[in-house]
Amino acid sequence: MYRHLFKRMFDLFVSIFVLIGTSPVLFVIVIGLGYVNKNTGIFFLQKRPGKGGKLFHLIKFKTMTDERDAAGNLLSDADRLTPIGRFIRSTSLDELPQLINVLKGEMTLVGPRPLLPHYLSLYSPEQARRHEVRPGITGWAQVNGRNAISWTEKFKLDVWYVDHLSFVLDMKILFLTVKKVFVREGISSKTSVTMEMFNGNN
Repeated sequence: MYRHLFKRMFDLFVSIFVLIGTSPVLFVIVIGLGYVNKNTGIFFLQKRPGKGGKLFHLIKFKTMTDERDAAGNLLSDADRLTPIGRFIRSTSLDELPQLINVLKGEMTLVGPRPLLPHYLSLYSPEQARRHEVRPGITGWAQVNGRNAISWTEKFKLDVWYVDHLSFVLDMKILFLTVKKVFVREGISSKTSVTMEMFNGNN
């Protein structure tokens, strides 16, 4: 019952409540990113696979510029991450626009994080089970290390969540997510400001 009906109702209620409650913060972020990013936009849109591998456009605040080197190649993530972008990422405020994805039914509040489409062909059959449920803004892997743990560990946690999904577990994950936002743990991997690419082996 929870997995198919109540979870969706809960998603809608919380998403609307949070969007209304954080509207002043969202307004300030939009103004700040509009100034820093100039004409490159304030939102980052990228195709991600959802439940069953179906693609949708993930919405996040754009925390990095589009700066390129003399050869026209994008600079590293660290070089393109702006001060305001770094703050927004460290507080996870860049994730707030995904509440729109939740309202549209493409995502849920709690579930495996939506990753890049080309990872689909790299998953083992067990790892691919993470797509048996809708992807989430936060998840079991996020409260157990986020970007500071390996892909192998992350996928094991994702599949564990799929097998143990419940209202009590979702409440625990949401509570731990709020706690980690204040502590600011696991924002970056050990070697990068974001997570290294998954190649099917790591």
